[in-house]
Amino acid sequence: MALQRFCQDCIQKHDCKKIYEQLGDSSGPSIAIKAILAFLLPLMVFIVSLAVFERVLAGVINTEQMQTFISFVLALLVTFMCILITRVVKE
Repeated sequence: MALQRFCQDCIQKHDCKKIYEQLGDSSGPSIAIKAILAFLLPLMVFIVSLAVFERVLAGVINTEQMQTFISFVLALLVTFMCILITRVVKE
């Protein structure tokens, strides 16, 4: 209600209406898949690879700090490789 009253007093109310209609009519491709690949996939790859490397290195390395550090670095490497592969495939 308040918005309608606000728009009635505006000089450019017809231009605003046209712009919002054009924005609502725009039909472009969905970016959901791109958003998933760009944000969620690297995050999931990092989490999974960190857990896997923690488990694998648990029996090999005795110190927990070194095990965590090496697992973190290896998980980062795997994540960066995933990002690079995604970029190459996308192009």
